[in-house]
Amino acid sequence: MPKLSLRQTATTALTAVGLLALSGCGFTEYPNSTFNHHTDFNTAIDALFQRLLFWGTIVFVVVEAGLVYTIIKYRKRPGGPKPRPIHGNAALEITWTVIPALILVLIAIPTVRTIFQTQADAPAGALKVQVIGHQWWWEFRYPELGIVTANELYVPVGRTVEFELTTKDVLHSFWIPQMGGKRDLISNKTNYLWFTPNVDLGTSAWNGFCTEYCGSSHANMKFRLYTVQPDEFDSWAKHQASPAVFSATPAPTVTPVTPVAQVTGADSTAPAQTTGYVFPSARLATEFPHVIPQTPIPAGLTFDDALLAAGDPARGANEGFMLGGCIGCHAISGVPGAVSEIGPNLTHIASRHTIAGGLYKNDAPTLARWIKNARHMKPGSLMNTIGRGEYDPILKTTNTGGLDDRQIADVVAYLLALK
Repeated sequence: MPKLSLRQTATTALTAVGLLALSGCGFTEYPNSTFNHHTDFNTAIDALFQRLLFWGTIVFVVVEAGLVYTIIKYRKRPGGPKPRPIHGNAALEITWTVIPALILVLIAIPTVRTIFQTQADAPAGALKVQVIGHQWWWEFRYPELGIVTANELYVPVGRTVEFELTTKDVLHSFWIPQMGGKRDLISNKTNYLWFTPNVDLGTSAWNGFCTEYCGSSHANMKFRLYTVQPDEFDSWAKHQASPAVFSATPAPTVTPVTPVAQVTGADSTAPAQTTGYVFPSARLATEFPHVIPQTPIPAGLTFDDALLAAGDPARGANEGFMLGGCIGCHAISGVPGAVSEIGPNLTHIASRHTIAGGLYKNDAPTLARWIKNARHMKPGSLMNTIGRGEYDPILKTTNTGGLDDRQIADVVAYLLALK
């Protein structure tokens, strides 16, 4: 292999650096970026990051310049004299000790100040939200408002929100990149996080994640945050605190889904779809498609979608939900006996845009398949396999009881009537 000249090496290196720089200059929407000022928390962290980057860049440039100068000036030359050994240089050693110490002080002061700022108690009057991590979904409770919901979090713009973080099982970690701040959910301990969102309605739907490995579906443990105007939050909260009611209206027309080879868990940028209810802002569906996941249905999980159009919500409530085992794990406010806290609260499930820990969109075909065999759709799901004749990948047995497609269609009609 021919040896490259210094000029060829420099040209190749500069070309590589230029291409790398250009790769970060796109204008694509980055829904999971943390480099913004959407909250006071993010603002404080970004200010600290910029200061550290500034001083780090200066140190890098000075050190590298001195290194290059030394290499060139004192390099070995043919016929040159032998280097003269020296014992030390007190002035030089003092200089390279004092300068880094001063730089560390300049870094330490804002760092400590930011730590105290972000770890302090929440201001008085903050909205309290209890965050409970489960394998693999999120439970949100508003104790002052009497609201219990799952996987979708609503907060008002301009008001501080204090999150009380606990876990029901293993370690989890709560993070909304666009809002800043990440806190672990630790067994037998309560952690706290607070921030004040300042984003206006219309640009206010953000992804949330678990960022602590917690098992086979760790990557599928997602949620959505909606920052809405105070009056809209009040309206949402009043509705969510009310008991579940439904009217026995015909189920909406549905479009059959096409299974694919595997569940990827990734959200595409396809246009969002809803199940008959609307977003807090119409812009969310068109400008923020990441809000509605487009996770494909795994191959091999079939359902007769024609039955969904004829689903009977009353029959689904009285037979499917009450007698099919759903009541053993799920609570629905206003339904006698439906008080279990094992699975997500379903009181107003039709007002949510996602199911399965933010992994799938909440529409009739997807919900039907989720009820039929959740463990086939989400690895390690703790939800039992409900569909009759379905193979359970955890128990490694075939369900000989459970619900048939018609009964599941009735349960879907009932759940999607709970708006």
